[in-house]
Amino acid sequence: MKISVELTLTPLQDNFEPAIINFIKKLRNSGLTVKENPLSTQVYGDYDEVMQLLNTEIKDAFEAIDRGLLYMKIVKSDRSDYAADF
Repeated sequence: MKISVELTLTPLQDNFEPAIINFIKKLRNSGLTVKENPLSTQVYGDYDEVMQLLNTEIKDAFEAIDRGLLYMKIVKSDRSDYAADF
């Protein structure tokens, strides 16, 4: 089953950028389709692969920060080819 996941990592601390950059770089290196915009990062792929990656990388990201939030949305389909038609 294919899924699309939107993630927003928000460290609640000063000097927050390194944690976000490291998180995104690890997602990029996964071999899955990863897209970014200024507000979030999207990961696309097979459910088991994506969730296994996120389980590891979210834990690592949380261990690297004092406090933080992670917003996540999951869609049951691969929306990586979405383009607005308006």
